[in-house]
Amino acid sequence: MGFDFDGAADGGVQSSAADTADSTAVMEMEEPELAAESEATSKPSRRRKSEAATAESMAAKQRDISVSEFFAKNRHLLGFDNPRKALLTAVKEAVDNSLDACEEAHILPHITVTIAPVDGSENKFRMTVKDNGPGIVAKQVPNIFARLLYGSKFHSLKMSRGQQGIGISAAGMYGLLTTGEPVQIMTRTSGKKPANHYHVQIDTTKNRPEVILDEECEFDLPHGTSVTITMEGRYQKGKQSIDEYLAQTAIANPHAAFTYIAPDGKTYDYPRQSNEMPFIPVEIKPHPYGVEVGVLFKMARQTEARTMREFLRSDFSRISQAIAEDLLKKSKLSVNMKPWDLTIKDAERLHGVINSTKLMAPPTDCIGPIGEEKLVDGLKRVVDAEFYTSCTRKPAVYRGNPFLVEAALAYGCKDASEAGNTDEEEDTGMPAEKEEKDQLMRLVRFANRVPLLYQQSACATYKAVLDVNWRSYGLGQSRGALPSGPVMLMVHIASVWVPFTSESKEAVAHYPEIIKEIKLAVQECGRKLGMHVRKQRRIKDEMIKRGYIEIYLPHIGQALKDILTLKDPQVEKLVEKLKVTLEKSRTV
Repeated sequence: MGFDFDGAADGGVQSSAADTADSTAVMEMEEPELAAESEATSKPSRRRKSEAATAESMAAKQRDISVSEFFAKNRHLLGFDNPRKALLTAVKEAVDNSLDACEEAHILPHITVTIAPVDGSENKFRMTVKDNGPGIVAKQVPNIFARLLYGSKFHSLKMSRGQQGIGISAAGMYGLLTTGEPVQIMTRTSGKKPANHYHVQIDTTKNRPEVILDEECEFDLPHGTSVTITMEGRYQKGKQSIDEYLAQTAIANPHAAFTYIAPDGKTYDYPRQSNEMPFIPVEIKPHPYGVEVGVLFKMARQTEARTMREFLRSDFSRISQAIAEDLLKKSKLSVNMKPWDLTIKDAERLHGVINSTKLMAPPTDCIGPIGEEKLVDGLKRVVDAEFYTSCTRKPAVYRGNPFLVEAALAYGCKDASEAGNTDEEEDTGMPAEKEEKDQLMRLVRFANRVPLLYQQSACATYKAVLDVNWRSYGLGQSRGALPSGPVMLMVHIASVWVPFTSESKEAVAHYPEIIKEIKLAVQECGRKLGMHVRKQRRIKDEMIKRGYIEIYLPHIGQALKDILTLKDPQVEKLVEKLKVTLEKSRTV
């Protein structure tokens, strides 16, 4: 081992010396190159350094942001955050516009929805929605379909599906961004006039429409509109699908007929259930309770009224001449004062007096309920159940805006996806609570007759339903969850301005007044459900007891025959009397 160690040591010394010599040679050879590299590194870097900004340079970069440019970058705010949802949102916006137009023109709607894949693609679809509405004036077509925040409903205080003037133009913008193709529109206002065919697209920088094509064309209806948008999307059946949206829309709109041609070529018809037009809302003036100080000040500057008394009486609802004079007197303002002379301090004083004075609630002819009978008919249209009930609350007010809440409930749904197997329960004799644990209530939400398919847990409707004690109505319920059972609950909120949580109109904000009304409507349906469930359980218990009597009485009779040595006729008579006695005691 010593020999190996020494040898290794010698070899190591020799190797080290050789390496040192080689490295010295290398250093000598690379010295000029290293020197050049050192000289290069000593020079300033060629990379651009960030210069400090000045007020002038920052001001030069500032410019207006178009609303369409903003939403093009933030399209998830409008419901276009994924291909599947985008396709549904586009259909929803087009159908909502068609229903609103038909109802405003007092026309029973017939709407055809067609979804077709483009060139067999799985992620590119052509959506077409055609209606028999009043049509659109030619010069308004580009603005309606290719300009955001353009419409007639934003400033109108009456119930309508659309509110912001964003929906259908946003769908066209999404189609342009994802496929580069413009929106195609065909419309006709009268059978005596030719139809117009447009191709339009939005200039997102200026939020202005660009007309690509404008020509006359053939249209198979005397009046109506057809809009076609080609977009990137994904079609999938099930919950939160186009199929589900149209089925739910049929529930809330029994006066409308729908034809749906799916991407697989199948046609689904939802025939009209009622030939009666729904209640047509009437536009109202704003209620004083819903007007803030700044809005009151602005309205006074813009009114056509010549005096404050006339301004309060003509520009607001529920203010008569006598009430206007009383409000102005308490505010220490002259009844003949010019509205445009009102100062911000005067407006603050008047606003305080208005809110401390008891005024009548706003008129309710601006909102129209579906109706209790039609709610039940709508539920029967899509779900088969053993028990139905509904409730329509009286109108209430939040922030000066009138609204009403309706609820409808179906129990014992026969659809396997929504209800359990009641036959199995009867065969096994298991209690109803055992079966109901297998499924949760199906909650269907509507706002102004429009289904809300997304963001259920963020909605005021969901919160109100969770707060109801469903155990008192015969249903099982875990903490923080919907009740369990074969139940479908439908809740509809109708208002002149639905307070959605976002521009995509998917959930209702948590206003205490709205939550309270939803709870009261749902509780009324729940009480009726509780009576039905308890009655059904009593009947079931009685049937079980009757079965016990029929099973064991013959054995009792045989035993009495053996003990008392009775004859067969006597035994039969005794068994019959026993049965009657047990039946009476069972029903007491």
